[in-house]
Amino acid sequence: MKVSGFTIIRNGVKYDYPFIESMRSLLPLVDELVVAVGKSEDETLQMVRTIGDPKIKIVETIWDEQLREGGRVLAAETDKAKAAVSPDSDWLIYLQTDELLHEQYYPAIRQAMEKYKSDLSVEGLLLHYRHFYGSYAYVADGIRWYDKEVRIIRNDANIRSYKDAQGFRINDRKLRVKLIPAFIFHYGWVKNPVDMFHKHTDMGKWWRSDTEQTAYENGNTHLHKGKAYQYEQIDSVAKFTESHPQVMQERIQKADWQVELDTKVKHFKNLKQRVFYHFKKKFGWRPGEYKNYKQI
Repeated sequence: MKVSGFTIIRNGVKYDYPFIESMRSLLPLVDELVVAVGKSEDETLQMVRTIGDPKIKIVETIWDEQLREGGRVLAAETDKAKAAVSPDSDWLIYLQTDELLHEQYYPAIRQAMEKYKSDLSVEGLLLHYRHFYGSYAYVADGIRWYDKEVRIIRNDANIRSYKDAQGFRINDRKLRVKLIPAFIFHYGWVKNPVDMFHKHTDMGKWWRSDTEQTAYENGNTHLHKGKAYQYEQIDSVAKFTESHPQVMQERIQKADWQVELDTKVKHFKNLKQRVFYHFKKKFGWRPGEYKNYKQI
């Protein structure tokens, strides 16, 4: 069985992405790792090169400014990386560069890829998610956070990145997938509040037009104060008491900020959200929950 990994990155240093840690968490599972590095304003390309692993294949790209709205550029870049993987790979593992794999799940991932390798009805593998928020001590557990997503797919040219690269589709059809007992650790919302403010406002430009972006910033001043992101606005968080991936330990030790959140305080917009939150806590799902896949 041959496995390829693929990912994209741009301005990883500027926005303090854990992109090096992400790649290191993926390398033990793959025979090659394709990294599409967008033209950056920092040392991102040099940082990827310094990893020095022969498995890494760098593809230099330029992000298309015409694909700003809806985050479409992320899917376009993801497809560029996917197109560069070896044609003889059986499975492809995709990580966004604020996502990591914990080493404790390597055996389960390998086992699942072996188990479903010959079962062509399975087009992808579905993983659980942990969304860290504010600091490495909290996970977001409100209803607006997705619990699962497809991160392992067959090496099929018809499978394309979907919308803002959250998942994948075949000709706009949802992939048929199997859920496996493994988690993605998502660290996109864990940064120094000042860095988060700049990332949140700058990256928003890839989802909105100039007019929409201006209106968004003017209408969401509650999200920041003195150009620092206000993490307290989250709907719900829970304490994280387990371990982080080994490759994240140095970054965690260097964290230069403190965020204290009250897990008992909830910021639901209405009664419906509150009911859905408790329903999901009890049953593991909620009515009308969006799923970017078809679980089989």
